[in-house]
Amino acid sequence: MLGEYRIEGRRAAEISASVERAVGAGQLKPGQLLPPMRELAVELGVNPNTVAAAYRSLRERGVIETAGRRGSRVRAKPATTGREYIRVDVPEDVRDVANGNPDPALLPPLAKAFAAAAEQGDREPVLYGDAPVEPELARIARAELDADGVPDGPLAVLSGSLDAIERVLAAHLKPGDTVAVEDPGWGSLLDLVPALGLRTAPVGVDEEGPLPDDVRHALTAGARALIITDRAQNPTGASVSATRARALRSVLREYPETLLIEDDHGHGIVDLPLHPLADVTRTWAFVRSVAKAYGPDLRLAVLTGDAVTVDRVSGRHRLGPGWVSRITQRAVLRLWADGTLDTPAVAAAYRARRDLLIAALAERGIEAHGRSGLNVWIPVPDETGAVARLLHAGWAVAPGARFRMSAPPGIRITVSTLTADETGPLADAVASAIGGPGPVRGYV
Repeated sequence: MLGEYRIEGRRAAEISASVERAVGAGQLKPGQLLPPMRELAVELGVNPNTVAAAYRSLRERGVIETAGRRGSRVRAKPATTGREYIRVDVPEDVRDVANGNPDPALLPPLAKAFAAAAEQGDREPVLYGDAPVEPELARIARAELDADGVPDGPLAVLSGSLDAIERVLAAHLKPGDTVAVEDPGWGSLLDLVPALGLRTAPVGVDEEGPLPDDVRHALTAGARALIITDRAQNPTGASVSATRARALRSVLREYPETLLIEDDHGHGIVDLPLHPLADVTRTWAFVRSVAKAYGPDLRLAVLTGDAVTVDRVSGRHRLGPGWVSRITQRAVLRLWADGTLDTPAVAAAYRARRDLLIAALAERGIEAHGRSGLNVWIPVPDETGAVARLLHAGWAVAPGARFRMSAPPGIRITVSTLTADETGPLADAVASAIGGPGPVRGYV
């Protein structure tokens, strides 16, 4: 059943750690069946309740899943290994259009902003007990949120979108609760939810965002939370339109106890307006990070939401890291104040690259999607074959399996550094790899 690997341990924590190490090392494969609890208890010489506790811990951390009489097995995409293992190793002579990164040439320089922030820190050191949020950063962030129609609420600063989302989920949900997530959707989020011991309910996506009927179905079935990407959805480029926002708000009014989390990581790199849903439910959170516009290494996101949610998140944050470095906050503030990022120009550059590739693919009979953001999503009939053939042709693209649960196959191409001269050859390679017009329509 387990091949060469032998589960070890006498206590529940030791047994679960043994399984988790094996999954992380690839010795236990996704989908591999684990021994029945009583059988493993006899083999290890322990009480069956000890094995049951170990398996329960592994389920709660998203490593295994249990299907009644069919037993327990390693999850198809276990949280221990994460979806990053579904990736293409890029040889030196292959063009990488799989990485999902912004164009470094479009990121603002950081040296002067950090130097000025450090000098301010020398003059005004931040000490224990000081405010966790830079007051001027909070003022500017709140003004921008107001301009975009995001409801008023307290502010917190956290270490990126995923950190904020994790803390909001932990503030309200318990293991076993279900979270409705976009499908296709952000691979890291699809890993995070089961890692917290939560269940995922897939919600289909089109170019205007999550499908209202799918959202209603998930909430009717018991999902306690819904996570939506407002713009630059990864991997499809979807952006919530005004019409779709009205429809989603209508659905959410039927389920006012839903925890609503909105991710606006595309702020600063998109030229489409924001249509927030926030405050239609009793508990809500809105997250806006600086990663795509100013640099992933800044690890900073602004969170607002209802008072209870932000208070819980802030309180728990104080007990851990305490605060996000005020030097980093001050550097981001200077980047905002200096106007070093030409947002319209950056958004226009990414739009031009997306549109050029989508048009080139359309000329070759290939359907592709990318309304906003850094990526283009292409439905394909044979995902594994398409990725392999494109790699052989000199192009590394991201397999759609990194972003899917029940959605049809696809591939993701990051256009952030794609040049006009490369667009035609890449479109030719995609057409050759998937055999011309495919049978898949849409991506839900």
